[in-house]
Amino acid sequence: MANRWQTEFENIREQIGTVVFGPRSVVRLLLVAVIAGGHCLIEDVPGVGKTTLVRALSMVLGCQLQRIQFTPDMLPSDVIGFSVYDKHKGHFEFRRGPVFGQMILADEINRTSPRTQSALLQAMEERVVTVDGQTYQLPSPFMVLATENPVEFEGTFPLPEAQLDRFLFRLTLGYPSVDDEVLMLASHGGADPLAQLTPSASPERIHAWQQTAANVHVDPAVLHYIAELSAATRRHPDLNLGASPRASLALLWAAKANAYLCGRTYVVPDDVQWVAPHVFGHRLRLTPEARFGGVQVADVMEQVISEVSVPRLDGTR
Repeated sequence: MANRWQTEFENIREQIGTVVFGPRSVVRLLLVAVIAGGHCLIEDVPGVGKTTLVRALSMVLGCQLQRIQFTPDMLPSDVIGFSVYDKHKGHFEFRRGPVFGQMILADEINRTSPRTQSALLQAMEERVVTVDGQTYQLPSPFMVLATENPVEFEGTFPLPEAQLDRFLFRLTLGYPSVDDEVLMLASHGGADPLAQLTPSASPERIHAWQQTAANVHVDPAVLHYIAELSAATRRHPDLNLGASPRASLALLWAAKANAYLCGRTYVVPDDVQWVAPHVFGHRLRLTPEARFGGVQVADVMEQVISEVSVPRLDGTR
C-alpha cells in the first residue's frame, strides 16, 4: 500500500506544485481531507492562489468542479437550485444548482449573507439537499472547498459556528517566499500552467482511498487520547467554546487519513498531533479577556497538546 500510494501522492503533489507555489503541508492537508471525506476552508488575503489551488486539485484528482462565486445579493436557491412550473407537463420540476458537483469551489464564501451560507449546511453534513419536501442526493465524492477573506476586510460576513464546524480543516497559504515567487513568475509568464495538468486519480480511486483509510486501525488508547484533547479544550480557561463531539470525530477521521497517507495501517499519536491544530483551530473561541490579552488559538492548541499525556502503544501492530 505504501509504495503505490506514495507514488500517487508524489505525482499529485508535483503537478500541483507546478501551478501553486506555497507550503507543501497545505497540499498534504488537502489530500488528507480528500481521503477523510471532509471539507476545507482556505482563509487568506486576496491574490495568494486560493482559487488556483482548488482548481488544480480538482483537475489532478479527475473530479468535476463547480464554482460558486458568492456575492452579497445571492439567495439560497442560487446555490442549491429551485423548482419551476412546466406548463406543458403540468407540474413543478427541480432545476439543480451548482452545489450538484463532486468538488465545490465556494469562492469568497464570507461575502454572502449568513442566510445563503446556511444553504450549504445540509449538503456538507448529509450529502443531500431538500427542496419543497423532496430530498436529492449529491454526487460522490462530494467536497466543499471554500475560500474566504479575513474577517477584517470590508464586505465580509463572519461564518457562524455551525458553519465552521462543518469544515474538517481551516488552512492558510501565506505569501510565497522570494524564490517561490520567482518560480511562479517564470511559470505563469507564458501559457496557462493549469492547461498542462493531467488527472492522476479519479472518483473511483478516491472511493478506494476512503474505504481503505476507514479501515485503518485505531488503538483504544489513541481513542482515549483524542477524547482527552477535546476535553482539555472545553475546560481551558482561555476558551469559552471548546471542541465539539463532531470535532472529535473529525480528528479521528483526519488522523486515520494521515496514517494512510504515510503508508500505515494503524494510527499513532503523531498522526493526531499533526492534524489536531488544523481540525480544532477554527472551532475554538477565545474568551474576550484572552483576545484582549493577545492570546492566540494556536497558543492554546500548543499548550493543550503539550499538557495532555501521550499514550504509549505496545508496538505489536
